[in-house]
Amino acid sequence: MRTRTAVILAAGMGTRLGSLGREAPKGFLRLGEKTIIQESLEKLTKVGVRKVVLVTGHLSEMYDELAARNGNLIRTVKNEVYADSGSGYSLYLAEKALEPGEGFFLLESDLIYEGRALEILRDDPRPDLILLSGRTGSGDEVYVETRGEDLVAMAKDKAALGPEIRGELVGLSKISGELFAAYRRTAEALFQTSLKVEYEAALTQTAKERSIPCRLVPDLAWAEIDDENHLARARGIYDKTK
Repeated sequence: MRTRTAVILAAGMGTRLGSLGREAPKGFLRLGEKTIIQESLEKLTKVGVRKVVLVTGHLSEMYDELAARNGNLIRTVKNEVYADSGSGYSLYLAEKALEPGEGFFLLESDLIYEGRALEILRDDPRPDLILLSGRTGSGDEVYVETRGEDLVAMAKDKAALGPEIRGELVGLSKISGELFAAYRRTAEALFQTSLKVEYEAALTQTAKERSIPCRLVPDLAWAEIDDENHLARARGIYDKTK
């Protein structure tokens, strides 16, 4: 079945962007005529997405206004403890706006990427899929270790991983309802210690009980924007992602 839903994690405070992060959520950065979140919404609808769940936190009212301007496309869910929790908790909260067993594309609000990335996720017959790219040189890479194509571990330090490093985490994935249910069980156990859990860590833990395939697209153009250096890099490759 085609994926018709997307979950966008948008609760972060953007502290590494200084005044830019204080003035607006990172999704409201502009590299072209439109904000990067609006560009994401248009790419998502182009591949058939009809519902977008935005998990908000910092300056959530700006996302509420965005939802109001986009008809019935967007549902917002606010992470009330966004300052004291990680992306893993925000993803966990997305369940509030999902139907039982509903799968989705997963991404973050501060991401720019080629539209073909979503086409690859959409057209791959596997219900679960994590997208990987080749070397980006971004300075904040998350490397992904696999066994064959199946996820084993993720880390920013290559030395923490085994020999089979397949690529870099893009931050675009396809998550089935079954995988999300398993993720939520894993996350609940991790939250007993702390809510400051990133979704990558919870997914890696979930991969110990079920296969999560990863697909490498070596030449994919994309960027995540966490600081001024990332923003400069994103501006440099922006034309490749349009």
